[in-house]
This record gives sequence, C-alpha cells and structure tokens, in this order.
Amino acid sequence: MKRFLFSFVMLCLTLTVSAQNYRQVNDIRYTAKTDAYAVERLKLDVYYPEGVKESPVIVWFHGGGLEAGSKEIPHKLKNKGYVVVGVNYRLLPKVTVRETLDDAAEAVAWVFRHITEYGGDPKKMVVTGHSAGGYISMMLCLNKAWLNAYGVNADDVMLYVPFSGQAVTHYNVRKMQGLQPLQVTIDEFAPIYWVRKDCPPFVLICGDRELELYGRYDENQYLARMMKLVGHQETYLYEIDGHGHGGMVEPAFHILETHLNKMLGKRVDP
Repeated sequence: MKRFLFSFVMLCLTLTVSAQNYRQVNDIRYTAKTDAYAVERLKLDVYYPEGVKESPVIVWFHGGGLEAGSKEIPHKLKNKGYVVVGVNYRLLPKVTVRETLDDAAEAVAWVFRHITEYGGDPKKMVVTGHSAGGYISMMLCLNKAWLNAYGVNADDVMLYVPFSGQAVTHYNVRKMQGLQPLQVTIDEFAPIYWVRKDCPPFVLICGDRELELYGRYDENQYLARMMKLVGHQETYLYEIDGHGHGGMVEPAFHILETHLNKMLGKRVDP
C-alpha cells in the first residue's frame, strides 16, 4: 500500500510539472559595458515556469571553442520545473579570454540579483555548460576572483557541472599565444591552476576517453585527482562510454539532474 501511495504521489508530481506553462524571455541585456561588441553580444535568455517560486536555476554557457556559438536553452532542461538561463559572451579573437571570463562572471552576478523575478531561487543555482561553456564554468568555480569582481561569492553557487570542459589552458587561448592545440600549457587561464578544497560540489562529465576532443577526459581525470589531493571531498568524475565530444551532451544531462536532485533532497532514479 505504501509503495502504491508513493508511486501515485510521484505520478501526480510529474503531471503537475508537465502541466505547467512555461515562458521564455529573450535578449535580456545583462551588462554595464558600453562598447559596441558588448552591446551586441552580452545578452541572455530566461526560460521559466509561470506562477512558481523558488525553482532551481540552471545557468548554461554554450560551447564553440570560445570562438563561436550562441546562447541556447537546452531542450533536455525544458518542462522540468527549472528556471534555465542561456548566456552569450564575447568571443575570441575579438576579445581576450580575460574579457570573456569577465562577461561570464557578470552574467552569473545578474542571475543572482534578478532571477527571483522569474521565480528562481538563487540558493539553488547550478552553473554548467558544454566544452567552452564547461571551461567557463570551471574557471568561475575555481578562481573566485572572477565573481568577486561583481560582489558575488563563487561558493554561493550550489553546484558546478562542466560538460567536457578543458582543464588546462584552453586551446584557443593558446592559439592566440601562437601555440598549437597539442602544445599544452598551464597558466592562470587553466582551471587546474586554481584547484582548491573549499569550493561547492564539482561534477566533471566527459565522453569516452578514446573519442573525446584533445584528451579532454584525461585532463578532467587529472583535475579530479588534484582536487581530491588538495582535500576537496565532493569532486565527481564521469566518463560516458561510446560517446564523443558532441555526443556526450545528451546523456550528461541525466548526471546533472541526478546530482541536482540529491542536493534538493529529491528521489533519484537510477
């Protein structure tokens, strides 16, 4: 009987979420910067359930090697009760990576200050993204200076979940330094340079190590090892077998939601 009642309650909750109406507001300007490229580029979209308060918030940074791509609301995150924010940032080589990361930090600060207007709870925020977006989320997590510049503590983000992020200095940053993609460097623009034991839970997800881009899994494995050696207790590393750099995105959302639901105290399906 208890099993039946639990199943019935879960069905009702599922139907309630799926029956919600969702809205999307596009091209919200999040920056105080006034140069022409910033005015053109620094916008975000917010997708949210109507009439709901204190919803989990997922900030999504798009991929594209820091040189391409555009803001998006991933379809796997729709109709699930989340407030989802898709962010644009300025791209290399029109700007430096320092400016790109500053844009990303400014966007997250905007979310902290405004997301309650869309029913989101800033205490339930996930910062994530794929590839270049994963790299950005790593940098915002590990080097607190980026968000500190906007009066935000990086540790106030509940969870960071980079998809296939680059743990060493990003290859297109190195290209601007005159280096080739396989000439690996670690400097202040490498997430692994900033390993620390006191950051929020850190979930690293990659595709198959033999199929991933430029040894991306191996970089993440090294980052995970260094995080654990420095004393961080909640670093997790996942390898999605049989999926390459692009193909890993769809199944990775299940891992993201599993960790999010655990932190929210919700039942987690295997």
